[in-house]
Amino acid sequence: MATTRPPISEKALLILLATVQFAHIMDFMVMMPLGPQLMRELDIGPERFSGMVAAYTFAAGIVGLLAAPFMDRFDRRKLLLFCFAGFILGTLACALAHTAAALTQARIICGAFGGVSGALIMAIVSDVVPPQRRAAGMGIVMTAFSAAAALGVPLGLYLAQKFTWETPFFVIVGIGVVTWLSLWYYLPPIRDHLKVSTTLRGEAFWALLRNANAGWALMFIFMLVLGHMIMIPLLSPYLVHNLGLPEEHLSLVYLIGGCLTIFTSPWVGRLADRLGRIQVLGIMIIVAAGVVLTITHASRLPTVAILSLSGLFFIFASGRFVPAQAIGSLAVPQSQRGAFMSLNACVRDLGAGVAASLAGFMVTTAPTGELVHFNRIGYVAVAASALSYWLGTRVRTQDVTLPSPVAS
Repeated sequence: MATTRPPISEKALLILLATVQFAHIMDFMVMMPLGPQLMRELDIGPERFSGMVAAYTFAAGIVGLLAAPFMDRFDRRKLLLFCFAGFILGTLACALAHTAAALTQARIICGAFGGVSGALIMAIVSDVVPPQRRAAGMGIVMTAFSAAAALGVPLGLYLAQKFTWETPFFVIVGIGVVTWLSLWYYLPPIRDHLKVSTTLRGEAFWALLRNANAGWALMFIFMLVLGHMIMIPLLSPYLVHNLGLPEEHLSLVYLIGGCLTIFTSPWVGRLADRLGRIQVLGIMIIVAAGVVLTITHASRLPTVAILSLSGLFFIFASGRFVPAQAIGSLAVPQSQRGAFMSLNACVRDLGAGVAASLAGFMVTTAPTGELVHFNRIGYVAVAASALSYWLGTRVRTQDVTLPSPVAS
């Protein structure tokens, strides 16, 4: 007998998907502020720590690439439940790891399943939200990044400092289990993309690979992620050791930045729908460039100044991805969307992996603990972001959305 599920509105579905994002974004983000503690307790340097961060993103990218041909051949609900379950098990492996090698292997598992889950969420959003509200819908789902930063990361840091660094991962497992059960109960089948024949779905994937517009969109996302993620892995150690932020105040960086973007991300989405996605993206990139260069060239600063700069970084650097995701989601028709979102996630994760690895090679640690040559990271971040804007102007709208399976 088929399970009868209560009807769910578009907004409620977006909030549920944002909760899924919250779990695996918290899993990814909590590694960054744990950097000083992990480097100390596991006796590793910035290169090894950057490698741990890159392990997650490279695994997500490689698995996303392998999964792309099959993304549009299944009910998105069933596939999301399977991948999110795998992510939860990977996070449990992180909580049970006690060495750098074991933690790196667990991060690979988390990345493999978490990356595909993220791609599926964006595909579902694109399926249920029409183009005229797409950026606003993306903004709601992307508040998960803000909530993870504002709530999850400070909580994770507190638990890690109060107990052990493994504790935050146990908490994420608990959140993941509750969220998985909510998905199973409320998420309706997402099958509109299956209305075309199996042969046509196979042809759609190969057509996607030949789609020049999709190629521009993927290069656009890669460069935007590179310009952002090259700053992220070593930002916490840099704020502590170079700018003089007390380590016990590190959670305030994520609390303040996350709280700000909870409100600004949906606003940026609505603004992008009204004024134009590429125009709003350009404004965000320009302001973010000024913030990045200020941070990477600053000397020791008062705590208030550091928190102010990091708050601006969250608003404008992270905010770039709201119009960017909307631009990418409109680059292909619905028959190719699941595969494209998988490739999009793959490119995004590979870009993050390249950025994390590059940051580890560009920066060294002085005997005093300061990170040397961090200013070079700022130059690369600004150049990559500027190039991403030009690439974004090349992307054209090809979206044709079928009727949504949920109420608006």
